[in-house]
Amino acid sequence: MLIFFLLMIGIEGYIGEFEYVDDHRSGKIVVELNGRLNKCGVISPRFDVGVKEIEGWTARLLPSRQFGYIVLTTSAGIMDHEEARRKNVGGKVLGFFY
Repeated sequence: MLIFFLLMIGIEGYIGEFEYVDDHRSGKIVVELNGRLNKCGVISPRFDVGVKEIEGWTARLLPSRQFGYIVLTTSAGIMDHEEARRKNVGGKVLGFFY
C-alpha cells in the first residue's frame, strides 16, 4: 500500500524516484525529495467516502483547492480525489499530500 501511495506522489511530481532496499529485516524505502512536498500524511482509520463527500474531505485535509491531493482506494484501484470524481467512484481515504 505504501508503494502505491509513493507512486501517486511521484506521478504528481512531488517526489523524485524511490527504491526499496532490502536490509534483511523489514526493508527500507529511499525517497528522492525534490523540495515540492510540504506535508504528507495517512488517515487512520480509513474512512469510507462517497463521491458527494469527497469535496468535504478535500476542504478538511488540504490547505487550498488549487494544490494537493487526497489518495483514495476504490473499487477501480488507488487514485487521487480528482480522478475519483471524474470516474464517479467513492472509496476509503488512504492519505493526503501537498
